[in-house]
Amino acid sequence: MLNKANAIIPKMRLSELGEFGLINLIRNSSARYENSGRTPWQEVLVGIGDDAAAWQSDNHIQLATTDTLVQDVHFDLDTISWEELGWKALAVNLSDIAAMGGIPKYALLSLALPGEVEVEDISKFINSMMHLAREFEIAIVGGNVAASPNVVITLTIIGSSKGQNLLKRSTASFGEQIAVTGYLGSSAAGLEMLKGKAISNPEISNFLRRAHFKPMPKVKEGQILIEQGVKTAIDISDGLVADLDHICESSKVNAKIRIDKVPVHPVVSANFPNHQELALCGGEDYELLFTADEATIGRVKQALNCPVTVIGAITKEKLPTRVTVVDSKGNIIPYNKGGWEHFKNGSSRVKFA
Repeated sequence: MLNKANAIIPKMRLSELGEFGLINLIRNSSARYENSGRTPWQEVLVGIGDDAAAWQSDNHIQLATTDTLVQDVHFDLDTISWEELGWKALAVNLSDIAAMGGIPKYALLSLALPGEVEVEDISKFINSMMHLAREFEIAIVGGNVAASPNVVITLTIIGSSKGQNLLKRSTASFGEQIAVTGYLGSSAAGLEMLKGKAISNPEISNFLRRAHFKPMPKVKEGQILIEQGVKTAIDISDGLVADLDHICESSKVNAKIRIDKVPVHPVVSANFPNHQELALCGGEDYELLFTADEATIGRVKQALNCPVTVIGAITKEKLPTRVTVVDSKGNIIPYNKGGWEHFKNGSSRVKFA
């Protein structure tokens, strides 16, 4: 079947096409209707497919990102508190701005809510969101409210670049090292605990719950990456392997990572035998994954107040997959790519509890 732009529309269901196939369909359709002679298109620097859109204004680069959280797809109100939900809803959007090295400035909040929701619960939700917004000096300036059978939260963040540079997914180069901030797998471990993994120590339980429900977006860290000369980054939301694959696909490169170098918090490694799997594929850590030459990463390590770990390299080697995981001896380790993908993962699966 052809649309009016004479493009072939695949005869398949969304469950077959998947989230990233849908994004590509939207991107390709948008490109066919693009008018490169008009100002809006001329000013676009980063369009569909990165963590945020970017366009040139008079004095700096403008950034915008948006995200929607749907009850029983992204969260379960029997597990997450309203206070935690307000925090995480804003944090995951701020992380997209962080992944571009940008400065978040304004937010638009749209809420679709059932009428039986308690006002006290919504107050907790808003107050928690405002607490995080104040921490990053963000003004929530508008939005929309509507009645709905389920809770649906949509946030749009508008920001800008600090200078004329951005972090992108499409600029990784052969020979660069691959590094991450912080520790990976803690959020996925928290989700396993919430789904029934027994943790008797209350301090450990609180640590894991906070890792899953109250991540701290790496906004300042993203800005420092740019200051130190980093060009390529993404935040780890879908999972280390999945998000590194996004970089590889956009940059047309391959990557090799050492599983023994992937940083896992001692609490997670001590309590979860599958901690390497959680770190590789768990997702929702909202740490920054980036590539740069050795000297640049050395400067980043000196400039950041959080751990920075080199886990691999962008390579010209012919590899069985775009992202290949090896052990300390260079033996290839099979893995399940994992990572969340809407439609293919199924509409009934909850992404975070």
